[in-house]
Amino acid sequence: MDFKKQKPIYQQIADTLCERIVGGELPAEERMPSVRDVAIQLGVNPNTVMRTFEYLQQAEIIYNKRGVGYFVSPDASDRILALHRKEFIEEELPAFLQKIKLLGLTLDDIAKMQ
Repeated sequence: MDFKKQKPIYQQIADTLCERIVGGELPAEERMPSVRDVAIQLGVNPNTVMRTFEYLQQAEIIYNKRGVGYFVSPDASDRILALHRKEFIEEELPAFLQKIKLLGLTLDDIAKMQ
């Protein structure tokens, strides 16, 4: 995995795992790969992966069964999509709308391009 400097590594790992969940590669209630396995696979420190898992658990995308491991939450896909929508609306949409305004485009112009 190629990491970018603009975003913390643990968040980039979380994004990748979320893509796998939404894509159906990690279905609801399935056991997540272990922290150690993910760390080895990605060539990162296990503490970084643990931070990723804690972040995903806090967002209720995964949950921990003590002594067994982490599992994908039943409504993980819905939670992920809601987080992505919120992120898009708060971070990307304002810049997009500003760019449209600067270029003199309308939303109708953009709709016609589809």
